[in-house]
Formats: sequence, C-alpha cells, structure tokens
Amino acid sequence: MIIVVEGISAAGKTTWCRQHASEFLVQESYPELRPDRNADARGAALLWTDWNVKRWSEAIEIEREQERAVCDTDPLKLHYIWGLWQIGEAPESHWHYQMEATRDALQKCQLGFADLYLVKRIDPRVARQQRGQDTIKMRTNFDLHARLQASLHIWYETLAIILPRRVKWALPDNLPVTETIDNSSEYRYDMEVFDRLIAGLPGVPSGSKTTRIHGGC
Repeated sequence: MIIVVEGISAAGKTTWCRQHASEFLVQESYPELRPDRNADARGAALLWTDWNVKRWSEAIEIEREQERAVCDTDPLKLHYIWGLWQIGEAPESHWHYQMEATRDALQKCQLGFADLYLVKRIDPRVARQQRGQDTIKMRTNFDLHARLQASLHIWYETLAIILPRRVKWALPDNLPVTETIDNSSEYRYDMEVFDRLIAGLPGVPSGSKTTRIHGGC
C-alpha cells in the first residue's frame, strides 16, 4: 500500500509523516540543481519526471519490504505545474511538456497512482503562523504555495471523482490500515484513470486517449 500526504507548504505534512511513518517514509526531496523550464521546457519536464520516478521507485521498494510506504508529497506531482499554469506563473506549454512526460512514465509503469491520498486543507493564515514557528525549513516560496492551494484541491477533488474513497481531506490521528481501501493497487498504472483525470481538469481540453493497463508491470 502506498499512501501520499499532500498539502501546501507549512500545512504540517512532514511533521505528520515523521510522527506516524518515519520507518517507511519517502521524504520530500528535490534535485540539487533544479532545471530551468524557461531555458529548456521539454528538457526540464524530462528531468523533473526522472526525479519523480526516483521517488516512486523508492516507494515501491519500501512497500515491497514493509508492505506500506508513505510519501511526503505525491511522486506524480503533476498538480504543481498545472497549478502554476492556472495562476499565471507558467505558460501552457510547460504544463503540456510535463503532462506528456508524466503520461509516458506512467504508461511504462515508472510512475503510478497511490492507494490513498491524505490531503490537508488549511487556512493559509494558519500555515503562515506555522511557517513562522519552523526554525528548520526555509520556505522561500511560501506565498506561491499558498496561492496554489485552490488548484491543489481541484486536482484531488477531480481524482476523487474517478477513484472514490481514495482521497481523504485531513491527516488522521493514526496511520490508515490497508483494509480501509478496496482493491488496493488495482488502478496503480491505469492509463484510463490518468486520461480521465486530465480531461476532467478545468481548462484542459477533452479527448485524450484511454488505454487501460492492468497488472502489466
């Protein structure tokens, strides 16, 4: 079982993960040298996808060894560039390059859907207070992440329509158990789920391909 914990910066994701899943945690991480989308949007999309594949592979390995893995932020993470496009911080072309690279990785079973998504809703004012109390993390992009909360919610609300019961809107007191999810992993690499998700997003044209994959990885 793979669980994803999501929310904006300073929402409490990392604290919750460390308290409840430190022994099977895929930490939030970034490449040391972040690619420049403005200089090479297609190349940057491939580099970010490769990094996300690395995190997903880590989750798969932890799941194999310990039966569950918890990811601090979604390895798929396509919502981020979509959100940047929605708030006018990235051109549509950047979104398309990243979407196509991600779709290709999922079709190759290098990225996939988690079995459960725990998405923390938080008042940005509360998050800002928590940010001020954090003496460890430097959250230089906090204001940008706060602006992205609406699109982040839309992303997972759309996914919840396609995969009912897979999205929860809070961080629970205890780590959920596998039995809370029906048919765990059934849709992990399902291209139809991906295409329906993309087509269901506001501002994204419909008409994407629907090629379903089951158990081919």
